Amino acid sequence: MRTRIKQLFRNTSEYADKEVTVCAWVRTNRSQAQFGFLTVNDGSFFESLQVVYEKDLANFEDISKIRVGASVEVIGKVVLTPDMKQPFEIHATKVTMLGDCPENYPIQPKRHTREFLRTVAHLRPRTNLFSAVFRVRSVAAMAIHKYFQDRGYVYVHTPLITGADCEGSDQMFKITTLNMNALPVDDKGKVDFSEDLFGKSTFITGSGQLHGETYAMAFGDIYTFGPTFRTENSNTQTHANEFWMIEPEMAFCDLEGLMDVEEEMLKFVVSYVLENCPEEVEFCDKFVAKGLKDKLTSLVNSDFTRIKHHDVIDILKKADVKWEFEPDYGEDIAKEHERYITEYFNGPVFVTDWPKEIKAYYMKLNPDNATVAAVDLLVPQAGELMGGSQREENLDKLLERMDAAGVDKEGIDWYLDTRRYGGCIHSGFGMGFERLIMYLTGVENIRDVIPYPRTPRACEF
Repeated sequence: MRTRIKQLFRNTSEYADKEVTVCAWVRTNRSQAQFGFLTVNDGSFFESLQVVYEKDLANFEDISKIRVGASVEVIGKVVLTPDMKQPFEIHATKVTMLGDCPENYPIQPKRHTREFLRTVAHLRPRTNLFSAVFRVRSVAAMAIHKYFQDRGYVYVHTPLITGADCEGSDQMFKITTLNMNALPVDDKGKVDFSEDLFGKSTFITGSGQLHGETYAMAFGDIYTFGPTFRTENSNTQTHANEFWMIEPEMAFCDLEGLMDVEEEMLKFVVSYVLENCPEEVEFCDKFVAKGLKDKLTSLVNSDFTRIKHHDVIDILKKADVKWEFEPDYGEDIAKEHERYITEYFNGPVFVTDWPKEIKAYYMKLNPDNATVAAVDLLVPQAGELMGGSQREENLDKLLERMDAAGVDKEGIDWYLDTRRYGGCIHSGFGMGFERLIMYLTGVENIRDVIPYPRTPRACEF
């Protein structure tokens, strides 16, 4: 029976002096006259396993020629090595090559640039960096599900194909089954979508929020966690055209309650990753972003500041700083402002009560009629990580906001029923999963935390 390398590292004493069978891929092969060392990794654990093979093996010469990237089966005895760098090693009694690998294998035991590794995205998980990143991604996803499931939230699979316009149709990918070389047109010369598969214009979702709200009105607390798509032609390090979003929606919850959930959830996820990915965090702390572990530990132990947008602008205007973008009461805050504010308060900051003109129509209008009950969470060294709001539960006010924003009410009349039939105070937020993984690993480019990134002019693999 095959033993996974993770089992050996986590339960070393149980395997001491026992024979095991390991199947893995070769990371390095150092051959000498009388013995050699294979470093192998089977993908079950971040650390690799050292295998010692000696001259008395019948196929010693063949083993010594096994190249990096080849897959092997190793049978041998677990030998404890407490005085060595690694806690144990395998003394091989048999090594069998399962799959050969040519000399031009792209992932050689040397440091490769991340730009190069993006060109071989199908192979980059075999490197230490991406082994760490995608293992953290997996564990963080589990932590998110665990947080919400343990608290009674219902996981809702909102549709990927939608006619609902949440983020603005100009931000959404259009889909069609029409013949693009012979589009049907109506009597006004416009494309006749009545002949399309769904009989109308449809999109790939940019958010599951609207559908999520309808389920919150039945289950109380729900969350979505899945892929979303935006058409932004942005080539920054933090934008992608396909990414994953976590979007909880909570009935009977106001803005203060929403911030409580955001803070608790983030602390839970970070703690879970620190506990379950110690090797990966140590690697990222050493080779990706020095101080990462202290940053994450500090967040878990931080008190999150809560401050209004207007008061943030006051602080920024009084700061003895020459801003690239001058802060203004009616405007969004720039990255440089986010960085200053988190340093000013020495920790995460909830910025609340934003100008209504720069926020979405569905956000709760405050009594001042100038701001909405919206909140952005800013975290040190990363800036905005989450955005949410108390939703406008008053139907008349919501309709006014939709009219002012030019939103087509006819297409989402079903959404308005959440206010007509037993509406209540409710709130929700969204968090880009990749932004979270960047924060957890210190990796600065979103292209390096998505298995196969989709960005402008880049849809490879």
